[in-house]
Amino acid sequence: MRMTTPSRRHSLVALGVTATLALSACAGTGSSAGAPAQKIDVSTTIPGDPVTLTLAYSNDPPTKALIDGFTKKHPNVTIKPQMTPFNDYVKSIKLAMSGDAAPDIAQYNPGAMNSLVPAGLILDVGPWAKAYGWEGKFPPSTLEILSSDKAAKQFGTGGQYAVPGGLSVVGVYYNKTMVKEPPKTLADFEAAMQKVKDSGGTPLSLGGLQVGGFHLWNALLNVTGDVAGYRGWVYGKPGATIENDAARRTSQTIADWSKKGFFPEGANATADTDALANFAKGKSAFLVTGNWGATALEKDLGENVGFFLMPTASGEPVRVASGASVAYAISAKSKHPNVAAAFLDYLSSPEAAKIEFDGGFMPVDTKTEVGAEGLRGEIATVFRPVAQANGIVPFPDYASPGMIDKLTPGIQGLINGKMTPDAFLRSLQESWDAHHGS
Repeated sequence: MRMTTPSRRHSLVALGVTATLALSACAGTGSSAGAPAQKIDVSTTIPGDPVTLTLAYSNDPPTKALIDGFTKKHPNVTIKPQMTPFNDYVKSIKLAMSGDAAPDIAQYNPGAMNSLVPAGLILDVGPWAKAYGWEGKFPPSTLEILSSDKAAKQFGTGGQYAVPGGLSVVGVYYNKTMVKEPPKTLADFEAAMQKVKDSGGTPLSLGGLQVGGFHLWNALLNVTGDVAGYRGWVYGKPGATIENDAARRTSQTIADWSKKGFFPEGANATADTDALANFAKGKSAFLVTGNWGATALEKDLGENVGFFLMPTASGEPVRVASGASVAYAISAKSKHPNVAAAFLDYLSSPEAAKIEFDGGFMPVDTKTEVGAEGLRGEIATVFRPVAQANGIVPFPDYASPGMIDKLTPGIQGLINGKMTPDAFLRSLQESWDAHHGS
């Protein structure tokens, strides 16, 4: 989710600088009703007069701290946070953004909230991306998944509708009292699980009731399949398909591991939080989940927990991993879009990097020293080369609005033997075809 290191040549437009970069380009608001687009004179100047913005977000840790960091640098700006639990947020955000009191900035999820784009409710922030040099500040693949055509059917093309404000990465946690060192190859990982099974233990905690199952599937596919082909499928590239040999082998691996007893009995009825709790209690050797579990696991297991990315078959260094971001978009109705864009730019700053990391996320700016130690230090160490290699790939549920409703029961079917790999992949592709066209 980095091909290049953050560029410092854009420091003249950094948030603490008073110089202005005036642009001839204009940003325009969209309109689903066909009304003329409102033209905005794009500027990186933050006016000296008092400005008040509202920011709508779901329940993630760093938003308030990021607001505090930004307003400390710009005391004339007030940002009022509006927090809503995630399930309610997804249901209500389009209504909120279409109302007269729409928030200026909104947390954005390209899978669940892409209807905001064709409805013309959020701005294409491309002009500010040019002004601030965001291509050199944000990991390229994090920007790709937050861009789309105007119909929001294909990611990685068209306009830029949001930027990340904190990154995540999925990998494998291991209990160091049960496994002495991270497996170097995929075969080593399977052998380690078999050894735990043979000793009477449970190899891998798994939350099959929610997203844990397809996180495992996705982590395996990352290191055994064609990353470009998978990314094109999630992005909605015409002609893309998940019905391929690599995805079939990955799906069969899940089924095989289940038959070998690598997962606990009742995995399909286990929530992600319970899978994490079971691992934290020493009931399994491994757990596949994201960096968001690190704080709790370090508290419970101390120095006895480690982290590695799903290893490759060859043992070559891993340069790809599943991940996503907390992202923010600007309302098409905002009266202060330039100030809102300045907040988005702040998200890539060294100051924001420390806030993002302390809030449980991987920082957008991976070059900044954030004081990473212990388990989170291990995660940051393996994450950095992935991010800098543009190796973060999106989660599969982004591929279509109904994809998560196919992924979760499909993986459950692989685990309990009631669904074949071919049937599972066909169900995913049918959801993709229904949204993108076969």
